[in-house]
Amino acid sequence: MNKFLKEFKDRGFFYQCTGEDDLSKLLDKEKVNGYIGFDCTAESLHVGSLLQIMCLRLLQKHGHRPIVLLGGGTTRIGDPSGKDKTRTILSEEEIEKNIRNIEKILKNFLNIENPKTKPIFVNNYSWLKDLNYISFLRDIGKHFTINKMLSFDSVKTRLEREQSLSYMEFNYMILQAYDFLELNKKKNCSLQMGGSDQWGNIVNGVDLIKRHSNKQAYGLTTPLITLASGAKMGKTESGAIWLDKKNLSSYDYWQFWRNIDDGDVLKFLKIFTDLSLEEIEKIKSQDINQQKIILANETTTMLHGKHEAKASEETAKKTFSENALGSSLPSISINKKQLDKKLIIIDLIILSKLETSKSEIKRLIKGNGVKINNQLVNDEKLVITKNLFIDNFIKVSLGKKRHIKVKLS
Repeated sequence: MNKFLKEFKDRGFFYQCTGEDDLSKLLDKEKVNGYIGFDCTAESLHVGSLLQIMCLRLLQKHGHRPIVLLGGGTTRIGDPSGKDKTRTILSEEEIEKNIRNIEKILKNFLNIENPKTKPIFVNNYSWLKDLNYISFLRDIGKHFTINKMLSFDSVKTRLEREQSLSYMEFNYMILQAYDFLELNKKKNCSLQMGGSDQWGNIVNGVDLIKRHSNKQAYGLTTPLITLASGAKMGKTESGAIWLDKKNLSSYDYWQFWRNIDDGDVLKFLKIFTDLSLEEIEKIKSQDINQQKIILANETTTMLHGKHEAKASEETAKKTFSENALGSSLPSISINKKQLDKKLIIIDLIILSKLETSKSEIKRLIKGNGVKINNQLVNDEKLVITKNLFIDNFIKVSLGKKRHIKVKLS
C-alpha cells in the first residue's frame, strides 16, 4: 500500500475511497494534487474542520500538493449536507472577508515555503460567477439524473423530515462536482478529500470528470469525529473552539485539548498531532494527565507556536496546582459516585456552600458570575464530568472573591 494511504489509515483518517488500489498506484508513481473545499460561512474555522486540515497536512508531508478551495461561490448557496434548514446568505463583503481570514488560518498548518508542495489557494467564485446557465445545463447538467440526486442523504433526509429544500440548495451537489472538474482541468487535481457526509458530492465529481473528460479521478473520505460525550467535534458547552486567536485565546485552546475525555486522548494524538505512531505507543505508558498535556502542547504549538503552548501550560500549572491555589483557599472533596449521578453546577455550588440559594446561583450564571477553572459557565444545567478535573482538582468561582477547590476522591 502507498505510504500516504497507509498512514492515512493507521492514524484513523480513513472511511471510504473510490478505486483505492488504483489511487495507491498513482500516488506511488507521481506527485498528486489533492483538494479539500471549505465553505466560508464564518470568519474563522473551528476544531470541527481540523481533521480535514490534517489530511492536507499529511498529503503535503508525503510530497504531494494540497489545493485549498475556498468556496466564495458555493458559500453564496450553502451546502445542505447535515443541515435542517437553509443557511443564512452572507453578503459578498462578508464572504470575501471570511476568505481572507480562513486562508491566513490555514497557512499556520500548511508549509508555504517548499515550492514543490506549497499549497494552492483557489476561490471557486472565479469560475462560477460567469457561468452561462443554458450552456451549463447542456454541458454539465446532462450528466446528472434527478433519480440519483434524490438518493443522496443531504436531500433525502430533508425531504423525509418534510423540511423545505430550495432549488438553490438542490443544485449545490452539481456545483461541487463542477468544482472538481474545473480543478482537474486547471490544476491537474486528481483527488478530492472530505468528511463522510461529502461522499455523495465527491463521487458526483469523480463521475463527472470521467463522463466529461474521460479522465480518472479519486475520492477519499474521513469518518465523523465526535467527542466521547457524543458531542460534535468543535462544539462545547461554552461554544465553538475557534482556530483564530481573535475568537479564542491560545490558553483556552490549550485547555480544550487538556480537558479532553480520557477515552479520546490516544485517538486524538494520532489524528491531530504530528507525533509518530511509534512515539504515541511510548506515550501510552504515561499517566493520563501527562498524555493530555502532551496533546494540548502539540496541538497548540501547531496553531499558535511553541511559546504560546508553553505559556499556556505554565498558566494552567499556576492556576490549578494545589500549592498555587494556596492552603488558605477553602476546599471540599467529592467522590466519583456523586459524578455518576449527573451532578450539575448548581448542586456542586450548593455542596461547596459558596451559595445556598438555587435562584441566586441561576442569577449569577446569567450575569456571567460563575466560573469553573476560570472559564465562564453559561449553562445552569452544566454537568460536572471527570474531564473537568485537572490533577483531580477543579476551581469553582463566584464573582471575584469567592473561590473553592473541589477535589475528586
